[in-house]
Amino acid sequence: MRTINIAGLTLVKKWEGIMDGNPATVNLDPYLDPVGIWTIGWGHAIRDVKDRYLRGMGARSLAQALYPEGITYSQAADLLQADLIDAAKDVSFLVTVPLSDNQFSALVSFEFNTGALGKATLLKRLNRGDYHGAAQQLPLWVKGRVNGKLVTLPGLVTRRAEEKELFLREDV
Repeated sequence: MRTINIAGLTLVKKWEGIMDGNPATVNLDPYLDPVGIWTIGWGHAIRDVKDRYLRGMGARSLAQALYPEGITYSQAADLLQADLIDAAKDVSFLVTVPLSDNQFSALVSFEFNTGALGKATLLKRLNRGDYHGAAQQLPLWVKGRVNGKLVTLPGLVTRRAEEKELFLREDV
C-alpha cells in the first residue's frame, strides 16, 4: 500500500494544525473547523452513527459526547494516520496514470482535505496524462461554505498553492 511521503505529511500537518476546543483541559477536545464541521486532532472530521459530518453549534453536545475526555496527542496521530491511509486508498483507486511520490502525496493531501478528487476535473485531466493541466486545477479548490455562503478561504488559497508546488516538484 502506497503512503504519503514526509513532504506531504508535513504539508497536511501544517494546514490541518492540531487545535484544541478547550485548552483548559489536558487532552485535545473537539473544535469547529472553518466551515463548521466538528473536528478533533489534525483535521479528523467527527461523524455521527450514520456517517454524517457533525456540523454547527447544534452538534456541539454530540461531538463532546463522542469524545468526552478528548484525545491524547498520540491518539490524534493515530486518527491522522488512519485518515491518510483512507485518502491514499482513494487516490490509488481513482488515478490510472503513474504518479511520483510528490504527486501522490499532494493528491492525498487534497483528497484528505476535500474528499472531492473523484468528481474533480483535476482527476479527468490527470487520467488523460495531462499532469500540468491537473496541477492547474488545484488552485480552483479554495472555497468553503461558511454560514451558508460559498467564500474563498485564505488558508485554502495558500494550501492549494503548496499542494500544487509539491505536485510539480521533482522527486529527489
